[in-house]
Amino acid sequence: MWGIFIALLSGALMSVQGVFNTEVTKQTSLWVSSAFVQFTALLVCLAVWLFSDRTSLMSLTEVEHKYMLLSGVIGAFITVTVIRAMDSLGPARAAMLIVIAQLIVAYVIELMGIFGVEKQPLEWRKVLGMLVAIAGIVIFKW
Repeated sequence: MWGIFIALLSGALMSVQGVFNTEVTKQTSLWVSSAFVQFTALLVCLAVWLFSDRTSLMSLTEVEHKYMLLSGVIGAFITVTVIRAMDSLGPARAAMLIVIAQLIVAYVIELMGIFGVEKQPLEWRKVLGMLVAIAGIVIFKW
């Protein structure tokens, strides 16, 4: 139950952040807005780390697959692409397409067992669920 709540909160926060970032971008620029988002996220993470965690930053050198450390770079491009999508499509359509893309890519990662994720068998009901979600996007668009 806790995981469901956290996932719903994450989705809600991502939508609000996307709208905020898009509006800031209109008054500044894409890269200024994106840099500000990443910088303020860094400050929040460092503050929380300072008061709650204190795991050595050097533990990053022990990460087994170094390519996993590119997640921050991916995060910067997520910010940029969300801003562009929301500006072009509006928050609702952009969020729907973002979520369906997340769902499809996450399922492919599970099916193929890549990035250290345990491989899962193909389940047609999940494929059908994704097709229903795509149909929902089509219906929403028209």
